[in-house]
Amino acid sequence: MKKMIFPGIILLVLLGYFVGKPLYMKPSYQRGEVAPVITGTTLKGENFSLADLKGKYVLIDFWGSWCGPCRRENPELVAFYKKFKNPGNQNPIGIEVVSIGIETNADRWKKAILKDGLIWSYHILDQAKSLRFFDSPIAKNYGVKEVPTKFLLNPVGEIIGVNLPFKQMEEILTGQNGKN
Repeated sequence: MKKMIFPGIILLVLLGYFVGKPLYMKPSYQRGEVAPVITGTTLKGENFSLADLKGKYVLIDFWGSWCGPCRRENPELVAFYKKFKNPGNQNPIGIEVVSIGIETNADRWKKAILKDGLIWSYHILDQAKSLRFFDSPIAKNYGVKEVPTKFLLNPVGEIIGVNLPFKQMEEILTGQNGKN
């Protein structure tokens, strides 16, 4: 009887992990909700408010200079931004990227922005108070518990996608999926 209990406990623990982890990691805000306010100071020292970008599509990108998957994804993010930044045939409204750097070290964050060629204007440092990283104010407000995490907003500030692949975001911006 004892031999059957141990595998059963292991099975329950694994089941709890694989079912519970996605629920825990899910950000606080989802599709259809209005994005919470973000204010801060940009890398250039200018005041920033997410409300100032109403009328445009916005991609909020939570990332970290310390995050390998974020850094590997940055070239694709730069290409996506270049393709859709200006209003035109692809997207009549244009898009802005707002990078939220969850960091404990501002110098590493600045170096990563330069090294990865993150050319957009809106880089906000979300200073973590500890090595837990996700206790930083903006990440905590959005319920971000892992990076990269992305929120795609429509021109009125509603979330129209969370952690979508770039291809799916392109389809939304070009009207190919009928959901924009």
